[in-house]
Amino acid sequence: MRNKKVMNNEATGRDIQVNKGEFTIVTRDDYLRVDNLCKGLLLKFYEHLLETGLPPEDATTLANGADYFVRDFLVDCKGYNLFDERPGIVKQFAGNWYIVNTIEPDIQQLSRHLQGVRAFYGWLCEQKLISVEYLMLLEKECGILSYYEARIEDFWKIEGDGFIEWERRCSLKDLPAIMGRA
Repeated sequence: MRNKKVMNNEATGRDIQVNKGEFTIVTRDDYLRVDNLCKGLLLKFYEHLLETGLPPEDATTLANGADYFVRDFLVDCKGYNLFDERPGIVKQFAGNWYIVNTIEPDIQQLSRHLQGVRAFYGWLCEQKLISVEYLMLLEKECGILSYYEARIEDFWKIEGDGFIEWERRCSLKDLPAIMGRA
């Protein structure tokens, strides 16, 4: 099994096994199965945060931000495997999907979500489940808050058919995975 990785949690000595291929969505039935797999992995991430000494409220904030991105956006909306390395995916989430799917989008709330995304993918990289190069790209996308703030402001200014142009500038159209890293 080429995609199977064993993560050793040094704080507890427990090994965590992850088969990346199991996170692939092909059929409607896969959505619930993959959602549950993601929930389990996110719980392990949350436990890791607590084991590092992070206060429960801070660990919850980070895990909730990652959960929102992974389960609501990647899995439910896009139908993507969370291990697929897709440049631009955080930008799609933060610069379009979050704004359109939030009653009152604001940069402070979005920033908290992105902190969770950054921490979760950093943890995945530590476990050698994503590449360092992809983590660096995600961190860059998580860090362009002024861009996302301008997207939110522009969203509130849309009139008439302006949504089409707004969406085109940061589209939700599918992104290809980096070859060899899906």
